[in-house]
Amino acid sequence: MHSDLFATENMVKPATTAGMSLQNAKSIVYAVNGECYARQGSMIAFRGNLQFEKLGQGVGKFLKRAMTGEGLALMAVRGQGEVWFAHEAANCFIIDIAPGESLTVNGRNVLCFDPTLSYEIKVVKGAGMTGGGLFNSVFTGHGKLGVMCEGNPIVIPVSAHAPVFVDTDAVVGWSAHLQTSLHRSQSLGSMLRGGSGEAVQLKLEGEGFVIVRPSEAKPQPASNG
Repeated sequence: MHSDLFATENMVKPATTAGMSLQNAKSIVYAVNGECYARQGSMIAFRGNLQFEKLGQGVGKFLKRAMTGEGLALMAVRGQGEVWFAHEAANCFIIDIAPGESLTVNGRNVLCFDPTLSYEIKVVKGAGMTGGGLFNSVFTGHGKLGVMCEGNPIVIPVSAHAPVFVDTDAVVGWSAHLQTSLHRSQSLGSMLRGGSGEAVQLKLEGEGFVIVRPSEAKPQPASNG
C-alpha cells in the first residue's frame, strides 16, 4: 500500500528513553515507566500495560480544585508502555523545568507532566475575583511539562522598565516570580458606553517572560456535573 500518509515523519518510532517527547507539532508521546499525569480526555492512543485513573478533586494536592472550581481535571497514567496525548489539534510544546524554577500556566493549556513536578492552583495575585476568578497552575520542582497552544504562541520578554499588559483570555503562562495586578484601560464612563471590549488586562512586572496565544479563549460549554 502506497500513500503520502505513510511518510517517514508520520510513522511512530520506538521510544529510546522514558518520558515525554514531541510526536509531531500536534501531539506528545510519553514512554511511561512508572507513572505520569495528563489532562482527562487527552489520550488519543496507547500501547503496552497501562492503566488510567481519574484523579478526584479531593485527592491530596488536588483538593484546592474543589475549593476554587478551577484548575485541571487530571488523570494518572501508570504502568509500562507508550501513550499519545493531544487536544483539539492544538500546537504542543515541552518545557524543561529545572530545580529552583517555577512556571505559572493557565490550566486550559496543560497537557501532561512528569510526576517529579509539583502542581498547585493559586489565585493570581492582584486579580482577586474581579477578573472572573483568575486561578492558574503553578509548577515547581524538576521535570518536563507538556503544554498546548491554539495557534503559534507569542513569547514576550518582561523587564523592570517595560511591564507587559495581556488579555486574561489569551494568556498561556508566565514566569512565576513576576508581579501581577489588574490594569483597567478604560474609564467607567467609556465602559458604560460600550467601550472597546478590552477593559481589563493582567499587568506583569519584573524580569521574565509571558506567553500568549494569538486568540482569545473560546466559550466553554456548561458543565453537567
